[in-house]
Amino acid sequence: MAKLYVNPNVKKGHINPELQGHFSEHLGRCIYEGIYVGENSDIPNVNGMRTDVVEALKEIQVPVLRWPGGCFADEYHWKDGIGPKAGRKKMINTHWGGVVEDNSFGTHEFMELCRQLGCKTYVNGNVGSGTVQEMSEWVEYMTFEGVSPMADLRKENGHEAPWTVDYFGVGNENWGCGGNMRPEFYGDMYRRYQTYVRNYNPEKPICKIACGANAGDYHWTDKVLETTFDHGNGFMGGMSLHYYTLPTGDWQKKGSALEFDEKDWYRTLKATLKMEDLIQGHGAIMDQYDPEKKIGMVIDEWGTWYDVEPGTNPGFLYQQSTMRDALVAGINLNLFNKHCDRVKMANIAQMVNVLQAVILTEGNKMLKTPTWHAFNLYKYHQDAELVESSVETKEVGVEDAYQIPDLSESVSLGKEGKLHVTLTNASLTDNTEVEAIFAETPVKSVKGTILTGDMKAHNTFEQPDEVHTTEFTAVTVKDNKVLFTIPACSVLHLEVEI
Repeated sequence: MAKLYVNPNVKKGHINPELQGHFSEHLGRCIYEGIYVGENSDIPNVNGMRTDVVEALKEIQVPVLRWPGGCFADEYHWKDGIGPKAGRKKMINTHWGGVVEDNSFGTHEFMELCRQLGCKTYVNGNVGSGTVQEMSEWVEYMTFEGVSPMADLRKENGHEAPWTVDYFGVGNENWGCGGNMRPEFYGDMYRRYQTYVRNYNPEKPICKIACGANAGDYHWTDKVLETTFDHGNGFMGGMSLHYYTLPTGDWQKKGSALEFDEKDWYRTLKATLKMEDLIQGHGAIMDQYDPEKKIGMVIDEWGTWYDVEPGTNPGFLYQQSTMRDALVAGINLNLFNKHCDRVKMANIAQMVNVLQAVILTEGNKMLKTPTWHAFNLYKYHQDAELVESSVETKEVGVEDAYQIPDLSESVSLGKEGKLHVTLTNASLTDNTEVEAIFAETPVKSVKGTILTGDMKAHNTFEQPDEVHTTEFTAVTVKDNKVLFTIPACSVLHLEVEI
């Protein structure tokens, strides 16, 4: 029997809602068809945004959305996406599929989407191919309330009041698709460009996010901070980190989303557990410059990346989502919670129809993936207080190289005074008995919800509810301990009334 220890009296940090953030790029069918169908579509919509998709995203309480990229951000020129749609420039999306981008989804449409979702805005600016003036004018266009050329242009285009930009990324992957820069060079570029990301409304300051490292590139983190950190507070609110879970570790042959065996299962989850090493490694470097943790780590691209589904455009990155992806989501969300002292935002890639999407669409059909259901279990952690917890684990897997801990957990205390426990069981074969012990805390009642199934279980447009959550009733309270058995291959949420 595994013991789960919880001490609600020891608070470890605040869990920002933004840890469950999302990412939408002009890539494949993420925005066009997935989110935006246009006002004249037969698919039910409000101002062009698919009603079914928006409602499903509101259900999981999307807290923040990053846009327009990704690699697309550093070739995106915002003025191409404003004004009458008939007059907007068309371009070839050279990064993603070589298709025509008609710019019918631009700044106004993004802000409208965030309004409908009720979420914060994270706009990524163009450093790779854009100018300081272009970035400065975009910020002015979006956020300046008074009389100015860009504010007047916004009003001409139909939006009188300024919007709120909560987060602004100064470039994306500038070590790669965003310009192939050296960290010292990017550090100097960041110093320059961020100067003109002005806070026109002091009551709603923009949090500026610097381009951070790719996976384990600790040199990038160190040199960017060394180049920038002498500038003072407010200069940098966050630094990004990108890490994708590849089953094979080989970018050329990543493996299938649907056709995999037990070995692939365990090596995928072993790869995703590397996220903790990266958080700790980059966090240690950030601590040298920022011991008070004023700069948030922003993991604004994460998730599984497989070979595309057969027969689809290889540049569209369309993949299915199984219980394996639900476990990847649960494990990572637990990790983000446990490191909420440094990790302040995370954005799964991507929202709809791309990579580890929470939603898939096909014409007027829509389905919620197992990843969506995992997020729906974790939403109770949003804006809660992380409390001290630990769980006893055992190694599971196949072969010596693919052994991982069976369980992962995180526990928070919500504003309503209830404890929320999320637990994953990565074993494919072993149900695990758990005895949860709550230090000096009387337990009144427990109720639960679980997501479980075969490792390859997934939803299709023919069977959209094959994978879904169910009520978890096999839990008892005895002698102030909570006793239950978590099934193999599952993600569990317990609400504990204390």
